Amino acid sequence: MEVRELAVTGAFEFTPRVFPDDRGLFVCPFEEQSFVKAVGHPLRLAQTNHSKSRRGVIRGMHFTDVPPSQAKYIHCPQGALLDVVLDIRVGSPTFGRWDAVRLDPVDFRAVYVPEGLAHGMMALEDDTVISYLCSTGYDPGIEHGIDALDPALGLPWPAEIEVAMSDKDRAWPSLEAAREAGILPTYEACQALYQRLRTT
Repeated sequence: MEVRELAVTGAFEFTPRVFPDDRGLFVCPFEEQSFVKAVGHPLRLAQTNHSKSRRGVIRGMHFTDVPPSQAKYIHCPQGALLDVVLDIRVGSPTFGRWDAVRLDPVDFRAVYVPEGLAHGMMALEDDTVISYLCSTGYDPGIEHGIDALDPALGLPWPAEIEVAMSDKDRAWPSLEAAREAGILPTYEACQALYQRLRTT
């Protein structure tokens, strides 16, 4: 398993070895040993999610209150998607920075999004499947989002693909408006949470 830290501190890309043969292939998108070595603690698993999207669908940019927040480990077993991670931790040295990774069933890359970051994706093909492991269950009471089309962010959605979004995702505020409203997590609170995860 190859591991690379993304431009957003604490987020990682994992690239597993793929073993093809005349029957098909075998791949292990998640390996706990590689994960713990990179992140510093195991991934607590509370929920698994699966969604299918047509080309152009953007889901995001979602985040939750810290604590408890929700970490995600994402891969794409069908189709192709652009996975985007955005640092919204007020006080973070990489605040406002994003990184993007193409996920597909060719390289079987996966992305780890720790607590306190915003996450979103765009389906690059019809019938794209996103599968992800979540450290906590869904709680609508602590869910928030950032406008994925906020021009100030300059997120790298392909210009040639027509965007489709839910009304809910279209209604999220800009990053600056969310900051002014005081709904963003702080870097200090996130660091305290990460430390607890590493020591428990």
